[in-house]
Amino acid sequence: MKKRVLVISNMYPSKLNPTYGIFVKNQVEALREQGLNMDIAVNKDNRGGKRNLIMKYGTWLLRILSKLITNGRKYDVVHAHYIFPSGLPALLFKKLFKSKLIVTSHGGDLDQMAKKNKWIASMTKYILKQADHVIVVGEALKQEVVGQYGVSPERVSLINMGVDRKLFAPRGSELMKQELNLSPDHFHLLFVGNLIKAKGLTELLEAFQSLNQERRNLELHIIGSMKDAGYLSELKESVQPDNKEVVHFHGVKDQENLAKWMAAADLFVLPSYIEGFGLVALEAMSCHTPVVASDVGGLSYLLSDEAGVLVKPKDAASLRKGIDEVIDDPERRITMIQKGERIAEENNEEILIKRIIDIYNQ
Repeated sequence: MKKRVLVISNMYPSKLNPTYGIFVKNQVEALREQGLNMDIAVNKDNRGGKRNLIMKYGTWLLRILSKLITNGRKYDVVHAHYIFPSGLPALLFKKLFKSKLIVTSHGGDLDQMAKKNKWIASMTKYILKQADHVIVVGEALKQEVVGQYGVSPERVSLINMGVDRKLFAPRGSELMKQELNLSPDHFHLLFVGNLIKAKGLTELLEAFQSLNQERRNLELHIIGSMKDAGYLSELKESVQPDNKEVVHFHGVKDQENLAKWMAAADLFVLPSYIEGFGLVALEAMSCHTPVVASDVGGLSYLLSDEAGVLVKPKDAASLRKGIDEVIDDPERRITMIQKGERIAEENNEEILIKRIIDIYNQ
């Protein structure tokens, strides 16, 4: 008999926001392909502001209550993505219908949300204690869940969201540059992520512009959704006149186009202040693109053993040095690509999906 699973998530993509929680949707679809009966109760609205927050979370709660009332007894498993807030309504299904509760921590729920106030911190701990199993996407998160929140290690699994290796695959950098109309004579740096300060974009622009004063053959491509119009305006204003033609803000790209950009880039840069896992870095590695990233969270483990270059967070000088080293060392780039290929295969989505199904079936 096929397992019937309800996924509850406060982040999920839509036509208006195609990358918002895309990793959750990718996992849901991969599980469907394996024959599981997947249902969702998700929030697809990424707008901020007090009024919007009340509206979107109110609408989301109504969707969850609708599932609870109409199908609550039918779910074998309720899988909440993000401990809080998603785990709180998910607990209702466990309490009322004895559904198995699985919770996935993606990092922001522990690094940021749980630190907002004491009530959220206590709710986070309560949800973790009540869950039948906890999935974390990074080693640092596992240590926190076990050490700080007291969840027994046998109830915690380290399973990141995995990379779709059919989509994020090496396609030939020169060929992709040609398709995307990128100069073959320039060295192209790529950033992908939300356009927020915590992603290290201020330091990235500072490091890039300092480097390009000497090299004059670099281009920086920034892909991601705007979260703060004021901050984005500040970033654009910080671009010096002689760099206006080589710093590009591309907005949001769908997964297919994103894979092309990652394959075309000569270097992927992720200078985040915090990062639960760093899936975009893994996707770049899967495309055979070397990675320079902050030595934080899951990135510290993902890029260890010279699989990438780790730099100090919030430090433009360290970031510049890391980028400089990769540009000047072709042999090191080859080593990073080879190690990245091995890591990408170990984190192939198809392999990790089977581990999640095993947890559902326990």
